[in-house]
Amino acid sequence: MTQNQTNPKVDAYLGKAGAWRGEMEQLRKIILPFPLTEELKWSKPCYAFEGKNLLIIIPFKESCALMFCQGALLQDARGVLSRPGEHTQAGRWIKFTSVGEIAKMAPVLRAYIREAIAAEQAGLKVRFKPPAAFNLPEELKKKFAASPALKTAFAALTPGRQRAYCLYFSGAKQSTTREARIEKCAPQILQGIGWNEENRVRASRRK
Repeated sequence: MTQNQTNPKVDAYLGKAGAWRGEMEQLRKIILPFPLTEELKWSKPCYAFEGKNLLIIIPFKESCALMFCQGALLQDARGVLSRPGEHTQAGRWIKFTSVGEIAKMAPVLRAYIREAIAAEQAGLKVRFKPPAAFNLPEELKKKFAASPALKTAFAALTPGRQRAYCLYFSGAKQSTTREARIEKCAPQILQGIGWNEENRVRASRRK
């Protein structure tokens, strides 16, 4: 395989990176020979196949991760993938703490990337649980009882948007925080807008 053209935005991002710069560059070196488009999305190096996000390199405080956006479709023969969160359905990632660790895993990563591309080419899709499979927070149920219009608007959202809101609300440990999140998001729900979509639109306009 020949190396694909790099994206200047990613070049600039890595040039300013502090922690995990070497690890991110090593992951990028492994990814670039594949027929993927390199972009900077959500302020992270992202790699797409025919317009579909496939991989994201994510630096954290204590590690650097390679995220497979549709990782649930992979066989994970080596058992190295993990869920980013308890309720994550599609994404899977591998975390690293050194360049040497990544170099040692390079053959496995290449095999997984090939498998991820093959899954996209075959049109495979992650079978998401329906919204009913997620427990609605009690705070949201109370809000629905007080505002039938909000309940109707929520029911009209796409399954993916309903799921995102449920996970966002449930992610708060305190009831008061869950209530605050619901109150803040209510106007967006009434407008048929998904969680955080407004911020993403604003961010894309600034680019």
